Amino acid sequence: MENTLDLRGLSCPIPLIKTKQAMEKADCVQVILDETTPKENILKYARSQSFQTECEEVAGEYRITIRKV
Repeated sequence: MENTLDLRGLSCPIPLIKTKQAMEKADCVQVILDETTPKENILKYARSQSFQTECEEVAGEYRITIRKV
């Protein structure tokens, strides 16, 4: 199951909290962000959980795909 979270315009810790909640219910989540700090916090969280991550920057926005391994 894959979810997409559009978290543009939200500041920490809201993007991290919403990502954690989504990962509790899904095996794969894509997160769209427009700020660097939430991107770093979400990547740090995902890696601490041993989730597989992919991050790409497109036109100043970040798209992070997180998968449970």
